[in-house]
Amino acid sequence: MKTENIYDILSKENLEGIVVKPYYDSVPKPLSNLPKVEESTHLVSLYHESAEENVFAFLLNNNVEDLQEKVLFVNDKDLAEHISIDENNRYFSLVDIFTEDKTGELNQQLAKELLAKNFERNLCVDISLHQNSGANIVQQLAIALAKTKELTEVFGAEILNKIVFRIAVGGNYFFEIAKVRALKLVFNQLSKEFGLDEIPFIFAETSLRNKSKNDAENNLIRSTLELSAAMIGGADAVFSNDYKIGNSNSVSEEISFKQQIVLAYESIINVFDDAGNGSYYVEDITQQFAQKSWQLFLEMENEGGYCELLKSGRVQQKIYDQAIKEQNWFEEGKVKIIGVNLYPKLEKTKSAEELYSPNEIKAVRLAEMFE
Repeated sequence: MKTENIYDILSKENLEGIVVKPYYDSVPKPLSNLPKVEESTHLVSLYHESAEENVFAFLLNNNVEDLQEKVLFVNDKDLAEHISIDENNRYFSLVDIFTEDKTGELNQQLAKELLAKNFERNLCVDISLHQNSGANIVQQLAIALAKTKELTEVFGAEILNKIVFRIAVGGNYFFEIAKVRALKLVFNQLSKEFGLDEIPFIFAETSLRNKSKNDAENNLIRSTLELSAAMIGGADAVFSNDYKIGNSNSVSEEISFKQQIVLAYESIINVFDDAGNGSYYVEDITQQFAQKSWQLFLEMENEGGYCELLKSGRVQQKIYDQAIKEQNWFEEGKVKIIGVNLYPKLEKTKSAEELYSPNEIKAVRLAEMFE
């Protein structure tokens, strides 16, 4: 601390390319409270018959009849097309209608079928894949906007209040709080371009990117922090992926879900609109993410939009470049995962080039390099 400029000494480089100060005592432009759509964050579980009585929101991969007063997130294309709608429940689609490959297609027929359903939110803009593939936060938010813009060009601006944003929340706690908040800012800004004032519906799930097959208990700690970040950021629904990678069972699924219960009922963070509001640090990085992602979105639009960039392979290449950078940081120990590259340090079994492809957006766990 015996230096004239502590900022040069304490400041650290980050994968997002944003400025983080070691100390905050103000924020130049305080943000107003960023609302969410739902009054309380939905705690979402995989469907099990035994959970019907005590769980109120389910992720459905198969049709289930005779449910009453439930919030149902439909997670399968075939199910979405053939599900039996019950007016006593609320329905949301998590089916992505973008191909995410070099065909660069938006499945308009599927979108029309989904829009014809009596769902509260019919179309999903999925950026969870991009997070799990190694895209940084700025890229994730810009892609969310670019995909949304593609939908408005086909279906008009009135589609904006029919969208669910599906995101994956990673391990950089305060950055992920800011990501959720920044998504609200940039989506609202996009809606204002159409003369509207919309709030995004955000479905947040725990990331697989930082999880390890050999370290389930640490996975549990990581996913608890990710759920906390999503709730504090103001997500409308949260879901816990199983903390046991490749070895899940009914008990691990139940424990994964009950992380949400502990957070919600012990800390009550699921009832606040914007619990991060007023934190100088979170406010500052929220605005940086919003500004940088909006600028990247405009650049993507100038280059033809999301689908055209998929066809040309530029989206895949950008995510690949970012993922390789993060994987190299992980290999060097600049990104740490306890039990993998720290305490103990495992032996490397695969190279970054073996894990990733510049031609494909695919989910890769950082720990796969050592498994």
